[in-house]
Amino acid sequence: MNNPKVLRAWAFYDWANSVHSLTITSAIFPIYFPIAAVMVNNSKEINFFGLELVNTAVFSYTISAAFLILALLMPLLSGIADYQGTRKGFMKFFCYLGSISCMMLFFFEKGNYYIGTFGFLFSIIGWGGSMVFYNSFLPQIATPDRFDELSARGFTYGYIGSVILLLQNLSMVLMPQWYGNISGDLASRISFLSVGLWWFIFSQIPFHYLPKSNTNNKKESFWLGGWKELSHVYDEIKQNETIRSFLSSFFLFNLGAQTVMYLGALFGSEELHLPTDALIITILLIQLIAIPGAYFCAKLSSKIGNIQGLFLIVCVWILICGFAYTVKNQMNFYLLASGIGFVMGGIQSMSRATFAKLCPAGEKDTASYFSFYDVCDRLSTVLGTFIFGLIIQLTGNMRNGILVLGVVFMLSLYFLVKIIRSKSNSLILG
Repeated sequence: MNNPKVLRAWAFYDWANSVHSLTITSAIFPIYFPIAAVMVNNSKEINFFGLELVNTAVFSYTISAAFLILALLMPLLSGIADYQGTRKGFMKFFCYLGSISCMMLFFFEKGNYYIGTFGFLFSIIGWGGSMVFYNSFLPQIATPDRFDELSARGFTYGYIGSVILLLQNLSMVLMPQWYGNISGDLASRISFLSVGLWWFIFSQIPFHYLPKSNTNNKKESFWLGGWKELSHVYDEIKQNETIRSFLSSFFLFNLGAQTVMYLGALFGSEELHLPTDALIITILLIQLIAIPGAYFCAKLSSKIGNIQGLFLIVCVWILICGFAYTVKNQMNFYLLASGIGFVMGGIQSMSRATFAKLCPAGEKDTASYFSFYDVCDRLSTVLGTFIFGLIIQLTGNMRNGILVLGVVFMLSLYFLVKIIRSKSNSLILG
């Protein structure tokens, strides 16, 4: 444990895969999708397997579908990974699925929305699936006193790497004369290809250094063995009130945070009618401010404890929702993005580190444990993005959804307070 090379290599997977989160789910693709996913007559209502749907709603529903599939698949696959000792193999499979799907988006031209939708769908499945097994390495390679700093380091690598590639891709979109006056359409599609290549190439670093799990030589079916591993961990979680309360709170505050991350650009473009360059500046602000935010929250948790730190961060999210409801101009949108960036990095890194600390000491079935964390992550994202998609479809107004998110953040505080009052785990209470 605590091998410096292994720890750096582990954190480097954030560098490899976070380009998907920025370019595909937050920046260029959400802006490109509504433009390219149109009918021949440029109608925003597209015929999707016989259903007439607004193109922006299809974008939201695709995210929901991807995370629902992940929520259904990952618990069993993580149980199999723990049973067979194939954690790294599963991580590679989902990494390659996601990166190749990003490369396929190069063929997403105007009107060809099936390729765009399914390429986007499988890229999210690949990204989310690989993250479960990636996160599960944390308690395997480091001691609990390193979790907060190492988790923050990973997110920092991710923010820096994704910004570097995004700036390169933006130079193609905004300054095509540097690249032979290519069209904005082609520049966007090349950027999707570059994400897949970046992800594929840089993931080889963690794959080289991360340890292999011990192979299980039992003769029992891997499906049955996987279910037994999962059932064993489920029984342990049911008996641990602190973990149950944390996962309940995480489900709620993650619902709010992930919905903001995935649909923030849509809010700026559709509700505030901001130009593309303003949206790009906003996204870059979020990424850059998230770096000090992640490290600040890691220091905060070392001073007051992880749960108390999360309590304060969620309170800030509630204030942000209140402010977001009133935002009507570009400058206030930049202020909103700055606040979101600071707490986004903190809530992500601290949540991962907190759950790693909650895993029993010496636990070998970490993939199964993190699959329950992942289910809460994915299902909350499904619910949040589905609610927003439904609001768009029914009302055309996203502001009402912001009020719902504020209430959800408030509800998450109940479970954090429950843990604090129990004082049952000094490790996470500082």
